[in-house]
Amino acid sequence: MKQSGQTTVFGKRGEPHTVIIARGDDIRHFTVRPWVAAVAGSALAALAIGYLLATSYLVLRDDLIGAATARQARLQQAYEDRISALRTQVDRITSRQLLDQQLMETKMSELLKRQAQLSRRHGRLAPLLERADTLDDGAQDAPAASGKPEIRASLDDGLPARALAFAGGTPGAAAPDGFWPLRTQQAEMPSSADNADKLFAAISKSLQTIEGEQMARIDSLTENAYQTADAISQALETAGLPAVDGDYEKSDVGGPLISLENPSEFDAKVRELDESLDRLDRMKGKARRLPIANPAPGRPVSSTFGIRRDPLLGTPALHSGMDFRAPQGMAARATAAGTVVKAGWNGGYGRMVEIDHGAGFSTRYGHLSRIDVREGQKVTLGETIGEVGSTGRSTGPHLHYEVRYKGEALNPLRFIRLGKEVGQYL
Repeated sequence: MKQSGQTTVFGKRGEPHTVIIARGDDIRHFTVRPWVAAVAGSALAALAIGYLLATSYLVLRDDLIGAATARQARLQQAYEDRISALRTQVDRITSRQLLDQQLMETKMSELLKRQAQLSRRHGRLAPLLERADTLDDGAQDAPAASGKPEIRASLDDGLPARALAFAGGTPGAAAPDGFWPLRTQQAEMPSSADNADKLFAAISKSLQTIEGEQMARIDSLTENAYQTADAISQALETAGLPAVDGDYEKSDVGGPLISLENPSEFDAKVRELDESLDRLDRMKGKARRLPIANPAPGRPVSSTFGIRRDPLLGTPALHSGMDFRAPQGMAARATAAGTVVKAGWNGGYGRMVEIDHGAGFSTRYGHLSRIDVREGQKVTLGETIGEVGSTGRSTGPHLHYEVRYKGEALNPLRFIRLGKEVGQYL
């Protein structure tokens, strides 16, 4: 029998499902609608999926944690390796800095030592240079002759400026403790140590140049001193006079100086320079003590030394000096430094002054109208000793001049010519 209100089409239900629960006499029923069934099924499916996911997480959790821990360990190891590499590079750079600084300090000490040595050398050369200047003072205004050596020389030109050129530094040269660029920068530009090496090399070359100039100028000064002394000595010998005093006369010996203590080259050259200046000083002193000046410069000679006809008697007689034609009252001057031994009337000389110049040499000035010195007085070269006149055996105003060696009259012309020859060196 068919129920009314129901259809036989599949999938369609005219009425909802009803659940009947009977318990004894108690009967209960529930109507289950489609949407309630769908919600319940969905909830059960969600619970099942959640359960499966939770079970999978619990099973796979250890592997995930291990993988994360391993990755963290790898990152930490890489970081530590990088830190270690950077630290090693810093240590290497620091070590290089220390080595370069020590090298620079060593080079600086060497430069300062060489500079101090140059300063000491200059201190030793300064007195010799002053002596050379003193010996050359008398010859500064003389015209340069072909064989005349130049005595003056400067031994300290440029020393402070070049020896201390490193004080201001050089562009690109950093201080020893300055910033050192990294390896990539070092490949592109020179390091501070390289710049410092170039700077020290330039300073060292400059100091070597100064040392070479010092040695060359010492040699030049020594050679010039010897040449000047030889020129004076040769002039004295040509004039027939002894070249040196008896205290300094030696045998005919010579040769280079080779000391037994084997001193340094600089010390040997300084000693040789000192000896050359001593010899030059002796030769100049000897020449200055000789009466080689002209007692009446610019005045003509009216009578020479030697045999002549006596102006009063007309017979041949020995003229022991030279007569210079000069006006009455002209100053008569000493031809060399010395001591007045006679000052007064002396027979045919009239008023006469005689000066002792030492080493056996003396000069006489006769026929003076006036005497301005007294016996025992010290006179210098060119000092006025009296005035020209015509006293004694004289036919007119003139200056009678004699040069004597150990009392024997010599030709004054030899001494005057000698004075012209060696005057440029004095």
